[in-house]
Amino acid sequence: MKSSATHQSYPARVTATGHLPNLAATLGGWSARHRLTAVGAWLALVIVTMLVGGMVGQVTMNQAEYGVGESGRATWTLVNAGIKDPASELVMISSSAASPDKAALRSAATAVLAAVKATGQVSGVRPPAFSASGQQELLQFSMKGDPDTAYNRVQPVEDAVARVAAAHRNVTIEEVGQASVSKWFNDTIFRDFRQAEWTVIPLALGILLVIFGALLAALLPVVLALTAFLAANGILALVSHVLHVDSSASSVMMLMGMAVGVDYCLFYLRREREERAKGASREAALRTAAATSGRSVLISGLTVMVAMAGMFLAGVQIFDGFAIATISVVLIAVVGSVTVLPALLSLLGDKVELGRIPFLRRIGRSGGGRFWTAALDRVLAHPGRSAVLATGLLLALAAPALSIRTEFLNVQQMLPSNSPIVQRYDHIMTAFPGGPNPAVVVVKAPDIRSAVAQRQIAALTSYHNSALGQPVHTIVYPKANLAEISIPLAGTGNDATSRQALTALHDTIVPATVGQIPGGTALVGGDLAARIDWNNQMGSSIVPVILFVMGITFLLMLVSFGSLTIAATSMALNLLSVGAAYGALSAVFVHGWGAGLVGTQAPGAIESWIPLFVFVVLFGLSMDYNVFVVSRIREGHDRGLPTREAVAYGIRSTAGVVTSAAIIMVAVFAVFGTLSVQQFKQLAVGLAISVLIDATVIRAVLLPSVMTLLGDRNWYLPRWLAGFTAGGGPDAEPPAAGDECALDDLAGRGIG
Repeated sequence: MKSSATHQSYPARVTATGHLPNLAATLGGWSARHRLTAVGAWLALVIVTMLVGGMVGQVTMNQAEYGVGESGRATWTLVNAGIKDPASELVMISSSAASPDKAALRSAATAVLAAVKATGQVSGVRPPAFSASGQQELLQFSMKGDPDTAYNRVQPVEDAVARVAAAHRNVTIEEVGQASVSKWFNDTIFRDFRQAEWTVIPLALGILLVIFGALLAALLPVVLALTAFLAANGILALVSHVLHVDSSASSVMMLMGMAVGVDYCLFYLRREREERAKGASREAALRTAAATSGRSVLISGLTVMVAMAGMFLAGVQIFDGFAIATISVVLIAVVGSVTVLPALLSLLGDKVELGRIPFLRRIGRSGGGRFWTAALDRVLAHPGRSAVLATGLLLALAAPALSIRTEFLNVQQMLPSNSPIVQRYDHIMTAFPGGPNPAVVVVKAPDIRSAVAQRQIAALTSYHNSALGQPVHTIVYPKANLAEISIPLAGTGNDATSRQALTALHDTIVPATVGQIPGGTALVGGDLAARIDWNNQMGSSIVPVILFVMGITFLLMLVSFGSLTIAATSMALNLLSVGAAYGALSAVFVHGWGAGLVGTQAPGAIESWIPLFVFVVLFGLSMDYNVFVVSRIREGHDRGLPTREAVAYGIRSTAGVVTSAAIIMVAVFAVFGTLSVQQFKQLAVGLAISVLIDATVIRAVLLPSVMTLLGDRNWYLPRWLAGFTAGGGPDAEPPAAGDECALDDLAGRGIG
């Protein structure tokens, strides 16, 4: 046994006696003893939440709920007055002749208007507009009914336009608008997600089959992760009646649920199988797995949920929904891993290896062990050099992040340039700059019909400035004392010219006109203003989110491991991982390096919400590996191994499972990278690359080299902090080195 002076440097050894590890061991023990009750309760939870969620349905966000900043206030001003802008549709009729045939254009336009009116779905037909060249005529009308559901009613209109186009071959007829674009997105995204979801499950199952070499063992993590997702999705449907969620929240939940759910079960199951392979009885193996991997799952899950909670600080409703979705699925996955999984393992015993496939079993057991052993030997032989090289590599990967650019991506940026919807959008925008996405000025006055209000509105609509386009449309709502003025902007709708035009409108033109109405307010909104406000909101909220997530995660690591050094190094390593992810995102999607490899074209910017979302997800997921690996290192250290040997023991013990977990996560994220929409490609690339780097460069090279260099300082904890950690103070007795009962002691104390 080490002297008192020595083990004062090792206060982390006693942190396992706190409440969290006892909870993991207690839950696992109870579930193993009451296995039918535990399994039955899990099935009841899943079935009830699915049925209730299916009955009430999920309520998605309306357009106004996405708004932030001044543009968001403009939208809510209309909504609060009971006014909803109808979903507008544009139809452009083009002549390819050098001298446009006005009669052909007019004939086709008349036919289009007659056809769409005959559907009974349109209203508010505006006078046609002609392009500067005279070769294009633009028709604009609105969809009847709720604009948020207009995509459900636009198909007859699209069919009517298509029939006219087929009958008028001498002109080109193209349609695009809020309803048709939304329908295209919904159809495409639904198809993509359905395909991705059905790909993720067999892919994860195939990887687990290689890992375990047995069909039943491979099925357990997938089934538990899938049922956790189904239960959480039912809960999300209930919550959505109080807080409306984005339509992609369920898909984000699926992404996270499969990633963490499979990982948690993998950690637990591998430890139980490892103990059985060492000759432990079934009960002892379960007890050790519950107290070790179960504790790691609890700490990891808590850390992930805390990181996800950081999204509540973004000040945007879509992130509130994402936070609830991810926290729900992680919480249920954790509960399943520490309750129903030990119950199933107790019930099945060694039958969990039913359906063995011998050649896969050999592959899975090898787990790249020779490679990791050789790599680790080199790292531990030269820890200083390894730390410098690994840090240099990560900084180099993060370097492109210095030029990262974020935007609220428009239609052209979100989809490939050869998509029909993008081509139609480009054609209309080229012929009628600003037409599809005008700026919208919402004016509220004490009396909108007063002479001064009418005079200032007229001054705005007739204002001569090259930044403003035509035609300008004004709708007055006398009962609400509101006016809504749509003004096309110069440029493409998202370029520097359009942004300058919006600035001129906001800073100069509006204040000089409708801004002069006594007692009135004038708010500038519209598509471009909304994108700029959203981008600004993301930029201002990411710092508070980062500080919150880092601060709470630091405290969790400090309490869980009882080491100031471990908590600090965990933060530093995770920041390097996130930096590398940001660098990869910037390299691929801003600079276009390797964009073709992920089946996309670089839009020149990252979707503005991606960096914040990637940060909270990666910070949480990185802790999965960190908690699991460091717990095993400390387990070896608490058994009396010197730091270098404890590091070697921890890395070698976890190399196979960390590699397996990383492969599953990368595969899940990669599947979502096949979706058509740019945002999900960016999300997939950022998460997949970061997890890959985290499981290899950081956990296999940087972590062991840094911990080896730190030596006994790894377990440093000031005396004044000892009472706030999960265990006792620095005077607590560590287990004796070489104690043959060390594993039983560790299991009883919940280390791992």
